[in-house]
Amino acid sequence: MPSAETKKASKTPRAAQTTSPSEVDRSIRELVQVARLLSDETRLRILFLLAQHGELHVTDLCSRMGQSQPAVSHHLALMRVSGLIESRREAKHNYYCVSEDAVGQMLESFFKVSGDIPKKIKFDDFTLTYQGK
Repeated sequence: MPSAETKKASKTPRAAQTTSPSEVDRSIRELVQVARLLSDETRLRILFLLAQHGELHVTDLCSRMGQSQPAVSHHLALMRVSGLIESRREAKHNYYCVSEDAVGQMLESFFKVSGDIPKKIKFDDFTLTYQGK
């Protein structure tokens, strides 16, 4: 008859068993950094606007948010340094968009730490699915 510890160990997902503690810690620290960054209402609104419109320049973001250019630029700089957004310059405007690679890597890291891949995580009426590359 298997012991309680054997039963408990067999329920642990395979990928979680092979993920080293340092990888898990690193992934968690990265996710915490993103959560801290997006805990600011202005930065979260910027991310939503960029996700909704694809690409916007600073003046357009300022207008949509009702905030000054220096304030919006400060938030954009923090998000750009973190890798969440990308920028490009065209004439006198800086355009910003969500970095699909960074968001994808963040989600991939989340799935790898949480267990086997491919995987689905259900949030009420929403299901987040990772199918791998």
